[in-house]
Amino acid sequence: MIDDPIAKGYYEHYAKAKAKRENFIPLFEECYEYSLPQRESFYYESVGQRRDDKIFDETAVVGVQEFASRLQSGIVPNFARWADLTAGSEVPKEQRDAVNNDLDEVTDHVFEVLQNSNFSQEVHESFMDLAVGTGVLVAEEGDAINPIRFSAIPLPHVVLDTGPDDRIDHIYRERKGIRYNQLQVLYPDAEMNEQIQNRMGNGGNDTTTVLELVCRDYSQKNQEVYMSYAYCMTTESVIYKRELKGNGANPFICFRWSKCAGEVYGRGPLINALSAIKTTNLTIELILENAQMAISGVYQMDDDGVINPDTISLVPGSIIPKAIGSNGLQPVAAAGDFSVSQLILSDMRLNIKRALYNDMLGNPDKTPASATEVAERMADLSRRMGSAFGRLQAELVQPVLQRVIYILKKQGRIEIPNVNGREIKVKSISPLAQAQANADISSVGRFLEMVLGTFGPEILNLLINSEETAAHLAKKFGVPDGLIRDPEERKQIVAMAQQMQMQQQMQEQVPEGAPQEQLQ
Repeated sequence: MIDDPIAKGYYEHYAKAKAKRENFIPLFEECYEYSLPQRESFYYESVGQRRDDKIFDETAVVGVQEFASRLQSGIVPNFARWADLTAGSEVPKEQRDAVNNDLDEVTDHVFEVLQNSNFSQEVHESFMDLAVGTGVLVAEEGDAINPIRFSAIPLPHVVLDTGPDDRIDHIYRERKGIRYNQLQVLYPDAEMNEQIQNRMGNGGNDTTTVLELVCRDYSQKNQEVYMSYAYCMTTESVIYKRELKGNGANPFICFRWSKCAGEVYGRGPLINALSAIKTTNLTIELILENAQMAISGVYQMDDDGVINPDTISLVPGSIIPKAIGSNGLQPVAAAGDFSVSQLILSDMRLNIKRALYNDMLGNPDKTPASATEVAERMADLSRRMGSAFGRLQAELVQPVLQRVIYILKKQGRIEIPNVNGREIKVKSISPLAQAQANADISSVGRFLEMVLGTFGPEILNLLINSEETAAHLAKKFGVPDGLIRDPEERKQIVAMAQQMQMQQQMQEQVPEGAPQEQLQ
């Protein structure tokens, strides 16, 4: 039995959270069966097994892959900088430019580490789970060569629960099939009781299930503290216990597409498209059955006592005897109408693509889209995603960067204040975020054109601060801070320009033939 009272309380909470998850399993399992057959089942071990016996149409299967790739390229694109660290509201205004310049170098280092890690591969796997509703990543500290190691956790392996602020802050991970001789490697600081040591001494090849948990400790106010435990389920003992403090201390990153009030797990676009997916598969199944009948045929005959339906062979060159006056074998006309099924398929497939945001990919037979067309498509995608994009910013983008910075600070590679939104904040500059920012850019551009066309350049120059407007547009376009001159440099340049202008005016005012000393 678990002798630690805190650990025992968390274990009891895990049992309750797992019971609540049972309500979602039939829905999630159905989504996996029709759209992600390669995913592990909630009900049984299915690694390496085929689970595509219910799939007759691949629209959803291919659509999920496209959805994950499209989402990744829009939010966390490979080999690109998709976020900036900028000074928060608590940084004095006169210091923000200098702080932003320092943070620009830190951001470059952070993304260099991310690009050299396995983040891109693992986040793509999590995005496919996100199509069902919930994605889970774990970011663990690596070694000197690979500082960070990411892993996508299948949804059947985790049990989640929320805290008072409706954030997922109770994460339970079930690690099955762990050999006893692996425990010391996975948990170097683990304390093994006598039972575990005996099993390790007997070869250690026996397997067990380890329950890892990270739960928010709300008893400690004004700071982010998590309790991390590891249970050996076979021996019912705690083998690992640690307290995690600070922003980014939680190794688990759980993000949801959308959620209903009062629910823990997210609901993804696949759930909305499930009816269309099942209808499409049923239609294809009926079409194949009718196609088989159309190819092989259905026949009727007179029972003349000559033709034996049990021994008849419908192969080329065969001779079928019949009685005199009998009609012999007569084909039966097919009753199905393939044109109706094609209309149904066309509508259902379009609904699936629309639900998975794959209806804007364009026609591959046409010429490649221009940059303007691509930007418009991305802006349309950002508008259609709506609140899901904002949720992914809060539950994926920011926690990933907080976790990476936490690990790099722990390793002594960087030294910056907390990324908490007040001292340091995360600003997304991904293609989808840029598409949303383009709306502000367009508004400013239309305003400037209207003022210029209506009132002329004099009123425009009187009304608009050109320097600040240009700086504002640079931020909206995602121009790095290091490329923009700070205010002091701009003031010096303006002062030098004014001085040169004054000297030029003085030279023009001196009459021709005047002594050169007058210019001094």
